[in-house]
Amino acid sequence: MTESFSQRHRLAGPPPGTLIWDEVPPSFRMFLLDLPLDEHFEYDELRKVTCQVLQVYPNLRYGPLHDCRKYIQTCAWFFIYDIIEALCKLLYEKHQHSNPGAISLLAKKINKAFVEQNIGWQLLNGKVVTRGDEVFENTLGTAIAVLGQHNKPSAADHLKSAIRALSERPKANTPGAVSHGTSAVECVLGDLTGEALTLGKYLDRHPKLFHPAIKKALDGVYGYASDAGARHGKEGIEPSHEEARFAVATCAAVCTLLTNQPPQP
Repeated sequence: MTESFSQRHRLAGPPPGTLIWDEVPPSFRMFLLDLPLDEHFEYDELRKVTCQVLQVYPNLRYGPLHDCRKYIQTCAWFFIYDIIEALCKLLYEKHQHSNPGAISLLAKKINKAFVEQNIGWQLLNGKVVTRGDEVFENTLGTAIAVLGQHNKPSAADHLKSAIRALSERPKANTPGAVSHGTSAVECVLGDLTGEALTLGKYLDRHPKLFHPAIKKALDGVYGYASDAGARHGKEGIEPSHEEARFAVATCAAVCTLLTNQPPQP
């Protein structure tokens, strides 16, 4: 389909760089309704998946497109991503042997729409998970890869858990994301020092582990994690999505630094 003037010049939707997590633009709902036109699945299948996700009966008095339009235009935003995951499962079961490329093509089209419409989600391995800007994605991806290469699976798992916490729907678990971020740093520090301590205790007991500027930044992250309820569960206070992403990215960058260039106590 040929792109319109506004699509070519990125004139629709929120300002570039403003990612959307807690809603779905009407244009993306329309995009979802147009997906069966590529003939990898039919409107009957889209209706079946949609009705299963929303736990409603199909209205057989109407055609499948009309029925799907009614549900997809009005359902809560997070059900849209449940429908996408269910479609991925459908295509995998339908095409895994006959046309496995259909699955990757669907993911590519959906991720392209996410980027073009400034949506803060991405489709990976059949699951819709949070995404950030390019710096955030590179920082997390590099840290997880480096930790895996240096046999630090616990720290890598904490960073993956932080991503999953940010991906929870309908509300991200931002306290859990920050907690997993600081726990990843603690795992790396435990390997370096042989001690099992909280990040705050590491900073107090091993002041020479970090350059003073990095120590100050980590002190701030740990203090923020505590004040925001990420570690101690304070009522009524929790990080925003942007704050949690910043804290997780900072912890991921520190994990990479410590793993690649272990400082001397």
